[in-house]
Amino acid sequence: MMSHATFRQLEVFEAIARLGSFTRASEELHLTQPTVSMQMKKLADTVGLPLFEHVGRRIHLTEAGKELAITAREIMQSLERCDMSIAEMRGLKKGKLRLAVVSTAKYFVPRILGEFSRLHPGVEVALKVTNRQRVLERAAENLDDLYILSQPASHLELAAQPFMENPLVVMAPPEHPLTQQRNISLHSIAREPFLMREIGSGTRLTVEQIFASQGLKPNIRMELGSNEAIKQAIIGGLGISILSRHTLGTDGMGEPAVLDVAGFPIVNQWHIGHPNGKQLSIVAEAFLDYLLKRTMKQPPQEHQ
Repeated sequence: MMSHATFRQLEVFEAIARLGSFTRASEELHLTQPTVSMQMKKLADTVGLPLFEHVGRRIHLTEAGKELAITAREIMQSLERCDMSIAEMRGLKKGKLRLAVVSTAKYFVPRILGEFSRLHPGVEVALKVTNRQRVLERAAENLDDLYILSQPASHLELAAQPFMENPLVVMAPPEHPLTQQRNISLHSIAREPFLMREIGSGTRLTVEQIFASQGLKPNIRMELGSNEAIKQAIIGGLGISILSRHTLGTDGMGEPAVLDVAGFPIVNQWHIGHPNGKQLSIVAEAFLDYLLKRTMKQPPQEHQ
């Protein structure tokens, strides 16, 4: 049955399944939407079962679609590995790197990717920035080459290794009375209006664990979906929060104040990993090696 499916049909189907949209798939593959729809009709006829369900404006994979998506993804990844292996044999440095990172990592990963790209200008990079929950979902679905997050999940079998410190600090408005105090207790912090990341965020998970370790709950005033939104809310005087020091600018101008809180900074580790048993492409192995060597050469951060 599937021997009658064409490579183009599987390529289009994999893009739709990955992107969740006929329109976005047509844009990525530089095809017209009628062409995409026609290819999917032919593929569904070949399979003998519907591959998509349309609910409102969104599309969802059927059970048959989910099964085919796994196979199509494996075929595309195998072809990419073959292409990169042959390119390597020819002495060429080209290929594609798919990287998914949690939102806080966007403060340093693009800089590292820029350095890597200058060394390997033929490598095409696709960077997905989202929260921890979605990164773990993407890892479970094997959508990317490598994943960067602060807390690998125990339930997901990831081959992950630490590569850099991720210090968490307490931030407050620059004019907040607590900026004049030293060795502030976490109990005092728990009484302040607190700005919290959304459910699914790794920062939120860590913050909840920090307060729970002392039998406390933060006085949540507002939940916000990004570090930048929280920083602006802090500067606007809406409350205080706990964020990675990586979110602060290097010059400190126009940034929240970092409070002197007992036990802080709390230093976690950034991890990079991939599903156990995954065969990394030559490009992914090169980036992993570059990242680990680069961060090992850097001196430890100062925690003020």
